[in-house]
Amino acid sequence: MTGSVTLPVWLFVLILAFAAVTFASHFLFPSVRWFFRRRLERAVAQLNTRLERPIQPFKLLRRYDLIQRLCYDPEVTRAIVDHAHRTGVREDVAFEEARRYAREIVPSFSASLYFGVAIRLARALSNALYRVRLVRHDHEALSAIDPDATVVFVMNHRSNMDYVLVTHLAADSSALSYAVGEWAQVWPLSRLIRAMGAYFIHRRTRNDLYRRVLERYVHLATVNGVTQAIFPEGGLSLDGGMAPPRLGLLKYLVDGAEEGERDVVFVPVALNYDRVLEDRILTRALKRGGRRFDARIGVVAGFALRHLWRRVTGRYHKFGYASVSFGSPLSWKNWTGARTPEALGDEIMSRIGDVVPVLPVPLVAHLLLAKGPMTRGEIELGFTAVLRALERPVAHVPRGHRDYAVEVGLRTLTTRGLVIAEDGVYRIAEDETDLLKFYAKSIAHLVAEDPVPPDLSALARS
Repeated sequence: MTGSVTLPVWLFVLILAFAAVTFASHFLFPSVRWFFRRRLERAVAQLNTRLERPIQPFKLLRRYDLIQRLCYDPEVTRAIVDHAHRTGVREDVAFEEARRYAREIVPSFSASLYFGVAIRLARALSNALYRVRLVRHDHEALSAIDPDATVVFVMNHRSNMDYVLVTHLAADSSALSYAVGEWAQVWPLSRLIRAMGAYFIHRRTRNDLYRRVLERYVHLATVNGVTQAIFPEGGLSLDGGMAPPRLGLLKYLVDGAEEGERDVVFVPVALNYDRVLEDRILTRALKRGGRRFDARIGVVAGFALRHLWRRVTGRYHKFGYASVSFGSPLSWKNWTGARTPEALGDEIMSRIGDVVPVLPVPLVAHLLLAKGPMTRGEIELGFTAVLRALERPVAHVPRGHRDYAVEVGLRTLTTRGLVIAEDGVYRIAEDETDLLKFYAKSIAHLVAEDPVPPDLSALARS
């Protein structure tokens, strides 16, 4: 027992390394984690005092614990057994498949990253690219929502900037948990988005086991009051207009509302832009008849560098206005309509459509498509005719001045070469009709097909 043992230096160093790792994992790391966990809890408690809808404890669960909770959920367990019997695999293999789906779906929310980094980046990026405006916001209706209810923001999907814009505008309300598609599952973007509380979904149908794991996660989040944000159309609008809703996520939310004690309140959110960053990509995809986008990283990088150079040289102009409107909230508990996902989807999309902001570029595009080449004066008169005919006050007129609004719309379109001015007459540039249709379609359901009277002088006299 008192004898000495001679060891090679490399083996002695290896033993010391293993001892250090063991000490750290059993004594040091738990203490450090406890210390930072306590600091995080105090920070979240302080943050919750200024948020309209505090962050729910469910959202702060460790990702590992939430994955375990999901995998051992009774409904998921039954789905695992059914999947094993149906496919002929062992149940432990089916369980590992369900665990893989859970790891793919479940977020790892970080309050410090969301409120310390993401909100600031969203605010800076939104204001750098656009003049951001809130067109309609019924503060009383939104404030009247039951504090214990689960709030779901339901939005039309015009651009990938939608995530950034709504995150910026909802910063004082709550931390939003987005449902994001396959486009975001690219490293390192996926880690950042997951840390912001987003959960990943596959739009393309997968097997029943995957759908059950996703359903149970949405159910748990809904029952536990997590504020969520979804795009019921299931993807970006290719033609600029609104698409019929896909009912998968809505059905999961409704099922959670029926089984849980909390009310679920759907808040319609309508977005519109004077310029959609991906407009040419989307219109080309529409022409091809598919949703395969050719947005290569080189194209995105080139676009960013060009606009950065314009900013450095003082020739940069923002992309016009980006506007958001909030529609009337819909309480599932108090709704008197048909209690089905189909009826709910139609009602929500109708409420979103009612408050889509009418902006200068879409309105000027609508006029040029409806009437053909027009002078500046005719466009201004047509602009006035449309504003008078609108049933709802959803138009954003910059500075409250019609002529300036027309100037903004024409300047954006002519700068991009979509509209050409010749001898005081504005006409659509050759081969750019599809792009103007893309913008006009965003407000087509709100304005008359031919809003301009034949005799423009009569409108001028009025």
